[in-house]
Amino acid sequence: MAENKNRKLLVAQLSGGNDYLNCVIPYNDSRYIDNRPNVRITEESVIPLDKNYGFNPAMQPIKELYDEGKVAIIHGVGYPVPNRSHFRSMDIWHTAEPTKVGNEGWLGNAINQMHPDGDNVVAAVNFGSGLPRALVAKGAPVASVTDLNTYGLMSHMNEEGQRNEALQAFRDMYTQAIGTGPVMDFLSQTGLDALRGADIISSVTGKYSSNVEYASNSFAKSMKGAAQVLQADIGTRICYAQHGSFDAHTNGIALQEGLLTDVCGGIYDFYRDMKDHNKSEDVLIFAFSEFGRRVRDNGNGTDHGSGGVAFLIGDGVKGGHYSEYPSLDDDKLIEGDLAFNFDFRGLYTEILEDWLEVDAMPVVNGVYEKANALLQS
Repeated sequence: MAENKNRKLLVAQLSGGNDYLNCVIPYNDSRYIDNRPNVRITEESVIPLDKNYGFNPAMQPIKELYDEGKVAIIHGVGYPVPNRSHFRSMDIWHTAEPTKVGNEGWLGNAINQMHPDGDNVVAAVNFGSGLPRALVAKGAPVASVTDLNTYGLMSHMNEEGQRNEALQAFRDMYTQAIGTGPVMDFLSQTGLDALRGADIISSVTGKYSSNVEYASNSFAKSMKGAAQVLQADIGTRICYAQHGSFDAHTNGIALQEGLLTDVCGGIYDFYRDMKDHNKSEDVLIFAFSEFGRRVRDNGNGTDHGSGGVAFLIGDGVKGGHYSEYPSLDDDKLIEGDLAFNFDFRGLYTEILEDWLEVDAMPVVNGVYEKANALLQS
């Protein structure tokens, strides 16, 4: 295992509600077959894990990592009183607050604990145009990147001298801000952090070389970006990427398989890239979705459900199944949905305490059972 205090986390958010039943499939269960007459992965298409469960056929890259003991499948992940709204459910995951609207993101809190002085302006890097609430907290610096190849302030200026003059004007504006008070102080500090972060992150592509051929989809692009940032050792502890939407009300089989192809291929390539550069030991990949789908299909797709599945992937993982697959018995379902049996706050506790080595209590506000899927050093 890697030395403490330098571990990194890569979060893969499967937005829109990934279909648990067609992701980790109870392919020999007659209740699955009965409830999915139209939107079902057939036994001959399943990638078997054992005699009871198998992966979606798009997940062969993850199966390879699973066979190496590097994939922990966390079954039945959710929270009490499930909410089937995408926005509210994702907000719950982002803030770890199932019963009220949270004030800050769970990873934003972690960033502030790791860097209480706010001195690491690239502690977290989000890949994508929208900043997830999980990374938002007062004082927590986060960089958002859409394309590393063009990242940086005033990058559209081709003439170097002209660009430097423009950047200097921004520095002067932030360091000599007119007025005082907390608002101006915040704006000045935020502006200076953005300038410093842009300079640091824009340098990573020049340091990167790899034999891994990433796919051309947006998620693979984010995974390559994460590999570039983490291999450059610029101080980044958290990378965040999103893909979707997995909201498969129609065309359920094809939509999910296409997205899982992107996600699983991207994660596999990222892991191999980090492994090739001897940097995989201190990187944990966490993949989740806000909820699963209804047990019974709607004829062409599936509707919003509750209990779902999450994955921990990496060298620091004890591979295998954790928690139990929720029962498909009618009397065990919640309004037709799989019941959760593992509170996601226990998973957060494990990631925060046993991987990032920060205090989970301010984030989850309680004590929750861990999956114990991480190797202890």
